[in-house]
Amino acid sequence: MNLTEKIISRHLVSGGELPSAGEVVLLTIDEAFTQDATGTMCMLQLEAMGIKRVKPLSVNFVDHSMMQSGFRNPDDHEYLRTVSRKLGIIYSPPGTGICHFLNIENFVKPGMTGIGADSHTVNAGGMGAIFFGAGGYDVALAMATGEYSIPMPQVVQVHLTGALPEGVMAMDVILKMLSIVGVKGGKGKIFEYAGPGVASLSLTERATITNMGAEMGASTSIFPSDERTREYLVSRRRGNDYQPMAADEGAQYADRIDIDLSGLEPLIAIYPSPGNVEKISEHAGTPVNQVCVGSCTNSSFENIASFAELLKGQRVAVDTLLYPGSRAVAMQLANSGYITSLWQSGVRVMENGCGACIGQGGSPVSKGLSLRTFNRNFPKRSGTADAQVHLVSPLVAAASALSGKVSMPDRRVEITSAPQVDDTASFVMPIPQQQAEQVEVVRGPNIMALPDFDGLPERLEGEVLLKLGDNISTDDIQPAGIYLPLRSNVKEYAMQATFNQVDSTFSERAVAHRDTGGHGVLVGRENYGQGSSREHAALCPRWLGIRAVVVAQFARIHVANLVNFGIVPLTFRNMGDYEKVNQGDRVSIDVSNLEADLFMIVNGEKLPLDPAFEPKDVEVLKAGGALPYFKATHRG
Repeated sequence: MNLTEKIISRHLVSGGELPSAGEVVLLTIDEAFTQDATGTMCMLQLEAMGIKRVKPLSVNFVDHSMMQSGFRNPDDHEYLRTVSRKLGIIYSPPGTGICHFLNIENFVKPGMTGIGADSHTVNAGGMGAIFFGAGGYDVALAMATGEYSIPMPQVVQVHLTGALPEGVMAMDVILKMLSIVGVKGGKGKIFEYAGPGVASLSLTERATITNMGAEMGASTSIFPSDERTREYLVSRRRGNDYQPMAADEGAQYADRIDIDLSGLEPLIAIYPSPGNVEKISEHAGTPVNQVCVGSCTNSSFENIASFAELLKGQRVAVDTLLYPGSRAVAMQLANSGYITSLWQSGVRVMENGCGACIGQGGSPVSKGLSLRTFNRNFPKRSGTADAQVHLVSPLVAAASALSGKVSMPDRRVEITSAPQVDDTASFVMPIPQQQAEQVEVVRGPNIMALPDFDGLPERLEGEVLLKLGDNISTDDIQPAGIYLPLRSNVKEYAMQATFNQVDSTFSERAVAHRDTGGHGVLVGRENYGQGSSREHAALCPRWLGIRAVVVAQFARIHVANLVNFGIVPLTFRNMGDYEKVNQGDRVSIDVSNLEADLFMIVNGEKLPLDPAFEPKDVEVLKAGGALPYFKATHRG
């Protein structure tokens, strides 16, 4: 067996043989977690299910919406704190750190399975664990049942040889992977890293690589658990959590990618996609307005210490922001003297959280260029509509911050080590169930009850409200940034934000169509729903009356979210039919039998469609979504 098969086989709910790729597999889940931008809705769903106590290890992290400008963010945090106490969930308060980094520091063990309401949950693969990103309802269901289902992915081996040369970092490895695979080539796949080059990479370097597997559309990525894993766990006083795990000799894979680490050079992902990968040398000298370092991708002590070492004794030439991955990392940086040296270099040391990566502050100037060590550079995600964001390693970020231009690191750095810091006292741990039952859950005025959705009619009759192109991200559908505080209020989030960066009239048009009895339809091309796992990119369109999305190809997590909120995900059988449909067209889709042949009638023509959903999803769609289906099938 390969490593993926070993872990999945140990977690099959029903035991037995591993299913073939593409067949749905039901797994027991060792951990489930949310972050605050997805957590409020997830917790509302758990409460609506009537769940008294979660089953697996569960954590609510607060790391996205921490600006606390107005009452909405702090009210969400108080709701999450109190509902966590009620349901037996660990609560990580604002300032403790970024969910994925905290998770690998404190909770992930080799061989575990996990699910998180954030696409970068796959970060945990650096520890030799199988973790999936998912929408909030799927995480709520996993918290309630300890189970999660997913089509069995193909396993692709990434065979590493050599070691990273001077000036090259783990970020360059994953950018190389993106240059090979692209932003949609990982769909339905798990990338399993192996080969002699693996031993040259530290655990946090491995996590950087698995983190951005999400940008390839992969189900997840994983490294073996070896001596480097043990070293990290021992340094965190978690040595007892270690177990060696690797593929068997001669294990089979669906495909193989070979990368010689020794032959890599610094790379850059050019706006507006992580898949636009080019060599730094081809962009050297391009003026830069801002540099940002951190996010869940590159915020380890090693990442930031390398950045700080290259800056030592010099001042940055542009606005430079730093987001440590956790309070433990920040304290480790302080103990080694790096926080002081960063301040002396003119760096702005920000709170331990997602910050600028999710559009919470840190926006660049109008028409500016920001270099970031983050994982995404989608249009307008930075909060400045006409700015550009390129993605680079921390060393390239340091060299560029000093020169004010895209630059290569010009000297070797040797970082000053410091012991790891234990910050587990920051977590609010669960209390006994009898005591928890007495906890009062605090709900601020912005935390609204979940809307009720009706079942699927026999025929969808309506209008194509938007015709979209390729690579529509969840940031395009349901932008974050300044809108994050609205995530507890579906109506306001839908009306103010849905597709507003694509068509500012969309919400008003959709509601008007809905209120006259019409069913809204969206049409697009490939990789629809890429990026974040945010379920609001399905929930808010559903509230606005969208009942079907017809595209060439979907991103994995978004299909599940559409099903969970009763929107029928369909694909064109013939891609040329995309050209036959226009915004404003009246359409009709017979959905009385979702297991029969499906067609969209438009302009008198019958266009054949294929389901993007699984057979198991049919009853969920008919019920109007996962929550009404759960309520109907789990009475008492």
